[in-house]
Amino acid sequence: MANTEPGSVLRQIPRGVWVLGFVSMLMDISSEMVHSLLPMFMVTALGASAFTVGVIEGLAESTALIVKVFSGALSDYLGKRKGLAVFGYALSALTKPLFAIASGTGTVVSARLLDRVGKGIRGAPRDALVADIAPSHVRGAAFGLRQSLDTVGAFTGPLMAVGLMLLWSNDFRAIFWAAVVPGMLAVMLLLFGIREPDRPIQERRTNPIQRVNLRRLSSQYWWVVMIGAVFTLARFSEAFLVLRAQQSGVAIALVPLVMVAMNLVYAASAYPFGKLSDRMSHTRLLAAGLVILIAADLVLASSGHWSTMLAGVTLWGLHMGMTQGLLATMVAETAPADLRGTAYGFFNLMSGVAMLLASGIAGWLWDRHGAATTFLGGAAFAGVALLGLLTQKVR
Repeated sequence: MANTEPGSVLRQIPRGVWVLGFVSMLMDISSEMVHSLLPMFMVTALGASAFTVGVIEGLAESTALIVKVFSGALSDYLGKRKGLAVFGYALSALTKPLFAIASGTGTVVSARLLDRVGKGIRGAPRDALVADIAPSHVRGAAFGLRQSLDTVGAFTGPLMAVGLMLLWSNDFRAIFWAAVVPGMLAVMLLLFGIREPDRPIQERRTNPIQRVNLRRLSSQYWWVVMIGAVFTLARFSEAFLVLRAQQSGVAIALVPLVMVAMNLVYAASAYPFGKLSDRMSHTRLLAAGLVILIAADLVLASSGHWSTMLAGVTLWGLHMGMTQGLLATMVAETAPADLRGTAYGFFNLMSGVAMLLASGIAGWLWDRHGAATTFLGGAAFAGVALLGLLTQKVR
């Protein structure tokens, strides 16, 4: 039986997974320096409404998830993952200057979509690469580790944004320029720091999306896809956490701290829950995560006071740590190894459509009925996902 002591598990995780984690961390620092300020920038500097913010965020995030269908399938067809991942990271890094020069929402939309196309291109090949590299008995821990390092970047980025907002007198555009640096470092690390594992040579390349291959994706896999989509309806864009924080009355330069708090909890919990998922029922752990999400929504709906908001975003971060790496692991374990890129692609296609719907609905509810109704709606969708999960057991 494998040694399951914490240090032993970490030592069993291959170097390539660590490198992918640090690449994700650097890119998240770059992205979150922009994204933690972007909702406020659009509302205060560009005059956008909450509905506009919701639509832009929904389009952006759903674009990233939908593009993963094609990048994942292409990585399966080519038998290579790294080149697509490098291209995706490079595209995202090169979009950051567009935010700095934006004079209207049109430029923001273009930059946000290009940035998320880059994320979509790299996402499925990167996740499939983690699954290819990691031994099966530590796969949950490997996904949890990558997610934890990714999330270290997700709270470091807003923290840097706060510091620079205070240092540079709320100069949004200067911070957007500074975000280019960690993005380019991520590309360099991926390019020179990882060697893709050899894969069995196929006599003839086949289209992974053709019917004969799609039939090899099991009913358990498609159930994971369905649960993931309903889950995403409940978990609309985190831009609404930023807008909720702005309502609490704190100084505008300090609002990104809400993302710091959420991602600190996320980073601290992702690896332990990833390791736990290697030893317990995935269904039970995902159900527990949905219960935590419902609690987070109810807390955020109850009051706009900063202390209540902090409790809500803490719960939000905990549910992210419990579920995001877990869903990636569930896809890996219910799909054939040679179709993992395609499997992640379809999973993210459905989640992308759901994200677009969720963020549009959230923005409409916010403008028409207020913040509390938005979070109550999220709790209702999470309840539907929980009921659906409990009707079918996936390991």
